[in-house]
Amino acid sequence: MKRSTFLILSIAGVYGAILHAAAWSVNNFLMTGPKAYLTYSSSVAAGAHSGMEECKFQFGWERWNCPESALQLSTHNRLRSATRETSFVHAISSAGVMYTLTRNCSMGDFESCGCDDSRNGRVGGRGWVWGGCSDNVEFGERISKLFVDALETGHDTRALINLHNNEVGRLAVKATMKRACKCHGVSGSCSIQTCWLQLAEFREIGNYLKIKYDQAHKLEMDKRRMRAGNSADSRGATAETFHHVHATELVFLEDSPDYCTRNASLGHHGTEGRECLQTGKNLSQWEKRSCRRLCTECGLRVEERRTEVVASCNCKFHWCCTVRCEQCRQLVAKHFCARRDTAAVPPNHIKRRNKGHKR
Repeated sequence: MKRSTFLILSIAGVYGAILHAAAWSVNNFLMTGPKAYLTYSSSVAAGAHSGMEECKFQFGWERWNCPESALQLSTHNRLRSATRETSFVHAISSAGVMYTLTRNCSMGDFESCGCDDSRNGRVGGRGWVWGGCSDNVEFGERISKLFVDALETGHDTRALINLHNNEVGRLAVKATMKRACKCHGVSGSCSIQTCWLQLAEFREIGNYLKIKYDQAHKLEMDKRRMRAGNSADSRGATAETFHHVHATELVFLEDSPDYCTRNASLGHHGTEGRECLQTGKNLSQWEKRSCRRLCTECGLRVEERRTEVVASCNCKFHWCCTVRCEQCRQLVAKHFCARRDTAAVPPNHIKRRNKGHKR
């Protein structure tokens, strides 16, 4: 409920910006603010939600696990952080909005949008030509930019970083698109193919941006010139810094805080009480190390708890045509980070936490 309310309020904040914007056209369909807001707002909200759900998946076993408070697409409540994690939130949220708008366009949900057939009929490569119904990412990009970028009302370096990372997310949607083809020819010989571009699975976009997160570049700003505020000297320092930044590279300004410990003012819950993985099938090395990363390296101990799980079992097929199952209960061991007995552990025993940019 809290997340949905925030999404609605965030989109409502864009409403005023759209009302005062000049008329803009999409695929030769002229629309103005109020109509655009009503037409696309539900898709924007759904896209932001899918972006945050993907964020939770990508950081599920890391110290920073994309909490609800991470959905800060602008400078709400004076939260001006520009960390590596903030860069990912902006990118994945922007990508989610663009992705949903593009997908809904392809599904025919908008009167103002249709397939991208701008290249149809052209030779794309040896043995294939452009055709079919390509996903209209140009439409999704344009509307996403109108909504998401309007949330950033600042004019300082942090605002520029946020807008840059929004664009990285949109470029990720384009970079991961797939070519799909259909064969033509006598008796299925596939002598020539008609091909079009379609969106990748959103999980692939999340994986792509996670790599960008690991490779994110910290901007080294001239603090003396930045203190000049909105002066020409400050703007010049910012322009010089961004001149060397690649369009597809996530950037951040500040080092990440210690996510091991709780910080209510910043919305960080710490790792105490978090579940971690010790055993299980098909665990990655990163997942297998989650108890060490979340618990022991944060000065906590690993506590095993027995939890009762109810699942379907002994399922049988009955003619015709139903499957009936029994409900089986079993105790499952789960592991959580718990506070140590401080009396038994000397202060020097706790390892240094939050090395590098561990989450």
